[in-house]
Amino acid sequence: MRRSAGGAPSLPFVRDDELPPARVVAGIDEAGLGPLLGPLTIGYGAFRVPAPGLDLWRALGAAVRPAGEPEDERLLVADSKVVYSPGPRGLARLESVALAFHALAARTGRPPSSGRELLARIPADLDSAVPLSAEPWADRLPERLPFRADPAAVERHAQEIGSAMRAAGIELLCAGVRVLPVAELNDSFSRTRNKSRTHWDLSAAVLRRIWREHAEDGVDLLVDRHGGRMRYGPLLRETFPEASVTAVDERKERSEYLLRARIREGVPSRMRVVFAERAESASLAVALASCLAKHAREVCMHAFNAFFGALQPDLAPTAGYVSDGRRWLLQAGPALRRAGLEAKDLVRER
Repeated sequence: MRRSAGGAPSLPFVRDDELPPARVVAGIDEAGLGPLLGPLTIGYGAFRVPAPGLDLWRALGAAVRPAGEPEDERLLVADSKVVYSPGPRGLARLESVALAFHALAARTGRPPSSGRELLARIPADLDSAVPLSAEPWADRLPERLPFRADPAAVERHAQEIGSAMRAAGIELLCAGVRVLPVAELNDSFSRTRNKSRTHWDLSAAVLRRIWREHAEDGVDLLVDRHGGRMRYGPLLRETFPEASVTAVDERKERSEYLLRARIREGVPSRMRVVFAERAESASLAVALASCLAKHAREVCMHAFNAFFGALQPDLAPTAGYVSDGRRWLLQAGPALRRAGLEAKDLVRER
């Protein structure tokens, strides 16, 4: 098995000789699947590449570096757990990745300058069914981004990545995030009675967007897998009723499928989907998705803590994960009463 520039095992796609090579490499990852409080965020990114099997870290090596390489002036694009750590330095690293790629993906060429603008960039087909504006903390979204990163450094990174992509014949097609508030999660839990099914249902819109926008060029999509599910064929057939779905490989480490259809008359569409553990270590596209998802969740949790902290100044902020989320709920009684809320309004059912 070949290795990526960062030393992590690469996940090659099994090729189908009947199909031309895919021209698009894409990745999906999430942040906030396990917490008690705050939204679930799903990040995604897609690149048009000049050749199949291209290692994006190596191709863009003048501007970015993977985990495991010595620290230098290049942008670290890796699993968000590697890029981000609590504190100003870790937050600055995460912001630099997310905002540089948001700038590259935007028609304006600039990153979102506020939390509200960040969420306003979510495509309409990925909007939450429960408006984010209904969240009690929505009015406390940060008025200025970034928090810690140097805006000039973000701009420099974006320019350097853009130059490296042009030199390598690579195009960033999209880089974005879906944000699902607790109310939507709980509505889905009530319908599905299953956390894994809810995660799929809320991720499916992102898969369909990548299929709809890019499948005519052929897509190799890698999705970071969570939980013990090994067989995705029935879910893919349900999500893509217009496509034939072929199971290529189903085992503990990875599950691979080939989707084929003709979205437009005479134009074949195809997407190879692999669900794999530690996908963010094997694909820059998935690592980017991980960072975009984590950054959006951090922005939302900043607003969450600002809202309740204003109502109860001695209330320590929370990241929303289970143990600290329980601590926060025990201490947040005064803030909840002043906001006219109950714990059930904020807590995930599963």
